[in-house]
Amino acid sequence: MKKGLCLMVCLLMILPLAAFGEEVFPVQEYEFNHKAYRSYDSETLKYKIETFTVHGVRCYLTKIWMQDPGKQIRKATAEWKKNIMLPRHMAEKIPEAKLIINGSGYVSPTYPWIPEDYPGTNPDYYYTPLGSLTVTDGEVFRNLEGVPYYGLTLEADGLHMYVGEENGKVLAANPSQTWSFYVQCPMQLAGEVLTPEDWDFAGRKARRTVIGRVNRNNYLLLSVSNDGGLGLTLHEVNDFFRKYFELEWLYDLDGGPSSALLTRKKGSSRLYAVMGGSAKDEDIMAFTELPE
Repeated sequence: MKKGLCLMVCLLMILPLAAFGEEVFPVQEYEFNHKAYRSYDSETLKYKIETFTVHGVRCYLTKIWMQDPGKQIRKATAEWKKNIMLPRHMAEKIPEAKLIINGSGYVSPTYPWIPEDYPGTNPDYYYTPLGSLTVTDGEVFRNLEGVPYYGLTLEADGLHMYVGEENGKVLAANPSQTWSFYVQCPMQLAGEVLTPEDWDFAGRKARRTVIGRVNRNNYLLLSVSNDGGLGLTLHEVNDFFRKYFELEWLYDLDGGPSSALLTRKKGSSRLYAVMGGSAKDEDIMAFTELPE
């Protein structure tokens, strides 16, 4: 009896570690050549960037493990309704960030489009991100009543994706950050493809920044370049992830000129651009070690 009880206690102690503390990415065998590009390894943050070519397009796949994503994923923004900024300049607000990507789509005089269900006029939204709900560091900057939310939130246990949820329910989860783009940008949920087949934007070949959650601790980033003026469609990106990975969800962040993948080497304050980062954006998503 004592032996059985001891075994049960040991299993209970081990299971949470296996469920919440381990990397889940095996050595991946693709149908194309790939190689290690850059990596980072600490007790609380690990990432590996692989580079390869798909349909003649250079891509970077970043596999990320965090001990406590709710505390290790950060956001930095340009000034609300005032301007947009280069990702590296926004990253200066998070000097401890080791990996940085572009985030939300935004509205500006150059990109003035807003959804039909947004109240007001286009200039009302200049230099702000898309999305019916905007939360930054726990402060609610936008809450459009009656307009459902499509986008990402950062909550206590990490990133979550919402697909047309009522804003009150999203806020009830106490998000500290949000990132959003077009309402069609949720790409996969529990293995189901959500990307509309007839969506013109999805069928264009372009630079992309796509993020997926594997589980609480593990995430994937796909950064697609436009070598030779090409890029990948969202349908091609969906096919890639469905073929090689099982995801809880997959989401398309802003891409095109906004695409950015920046890193810092261990012990260095310098930012290195793996891809993009030369265009101004509204906000960024950053990954850090667990704060002490």
